[in-house]
This record gives sequence, C-alpha cells and structure tokens, in this order.
Amino acid sequence: MSAPALNPRLEPFRLRGANFNLLVLRLLDPRPEVIVPAIADQFRRAPGFLRFAPLVLGLDELQAGPQEVDFPTLAAELRAIEITPIGTIGGTPELRAAAQGAGLPPLRAAGGAEEPVQAAPPPPSSEPPAAPPLPPGSMRPTMVVDHAVRAGQRVWAQGADLIINGTVNPGAEVIADGNLHVYGALRGRAIAGGADNMEARVFALNFDPELVSIAGYYAVREGLTEAPIGKAVQVRLIGENMRFDRLG
Repeated sequence: MSAPALNPRLEPFRLRGANFNLLVLRLLDPRPEVIVPAIADQFRRAPGFLRFAPLVLGLDELQAGPQEVDFPTLAAELRAIEITPIGTIGGTPELRAAAQGAGLPPLRAAGGAEEPVQAAPPPPSSEPPAAPPLPPGSMRPTMVVDHAVRAGQRVWAQGADLIINGTVNPGAEVIADGNLHVYGALRGRAIAGGADNMEARVFALNFDPELVSIAGYYAVREGLTEAPIGKAVQVRLIGENMRFDRLG
C-alpha cells in the first residue's frame, strides 16, 4: 500500500525583513597574511569568541586601492578559521565592487541608504522592508531576565538596557544596545553599547567575564589585568580606553 501523498503548501517559503546584531571587522591593513593571523590570535585568547560568527568587513579605514586587496583570499582564509564574512560596509565604490566580485556584497544599516556599486541592479524583491530604527536618543523599555543565562545561550536587548537577575555562565553571551546590568556572576561574554553607544556601561556584582565589550571596543579575559576580578565592577569607556571601577 503506497503512502498517502503530502498536500503541497500554497507557498514553499516566505521572506521577511529582520535586524541582526553583527560584528564589523574594520580593516586597517589590506593583507590577508597580516589580518588572519591577528584574528586567530584572538581565538587563542578567547576560545569561542567569533567562532562561526557572521562578520561584516568595514572598508572606511582601508587606505588601499581595489587591486591591493585580495578579497577572495581574505574571505577564504577567514572561513578556514571558522569565521563567515557576509559582506562589506563603507569604502570607495571601487573597493565595494572588488569585494562584491568575491561574493561580499555591500550591506546597509537598517533604515540607511543603500551604498551603490558599479554592478547591474538587482531584480525587484518581494521582501518587506525592515522595521524602522528607533529615533536618535530614544530607547525601548529595559529588558529584564529573571534567570541564569546558560552556556550557548544569547540574550540581546535591542534598543534597550538589559538586566540579568542571575549568573551569565561561561559560553553564554548577553548583549545590550544600552547599559548591561548583571546582578550575579558575569562569567560569559558581555557586550554593551551594541548600537555604537560609547556612553553605555557594564555593571556586574561578580566580574569574571570571558570577554567584555562596549561600542565595539573589547577586552578578553587575559587582558583584564587591571580589573578587580570577582568583585562588583562598573566598566565604561574613557575615550577609546576601557576603565574598570569597583562598585560600593
């Protein structure tokens, strides 16, 4: 007896707009043989950080012509160390076109203008527009998590402060576009100021993170020699330097 045929769906897939929190690798040197070993060194300092992470290449600070940047080799060597470059932002039209030729299309921020490249326009898309970003200076209500964050979990407070009433375990990641408060032990990865908010701060009652970051500036556990590990700590930026102050 033959199995009954499955009823086909009227639509095989759906496209939806979405916003994602992505790391930007701002290229300062055009040479893959310089960039990739430096990133691999971070792997040794913070195992798991960036592993399999989607990454955007920032080209604004790259002082090089398109013929000086080997985008195919750079993309291949990043994937070889388990990093996934998905596109580029910034840079000259020539650099963006060279990157797109290597499968790294130009991206735009939500609500931002598309960065043109010298290429044929894409076909019309049925994808609905992404949700508009919050007006400058506005924030959503604080997100409160009343439990521990386990290894492998990620919590992101988009456009808001984040409060964790519990432990952030090793291998967990907590992200806030505003301030981050951990009323427990912070042992995983903590990221505040996710929307380039350099005024954001990280507060933890027991500070012992794998990594801490504010507005893209970060320090891994081995680099926290000046931080009062195991104490109640406030982390903030002074210019481009991270400062660790005891609370209380």
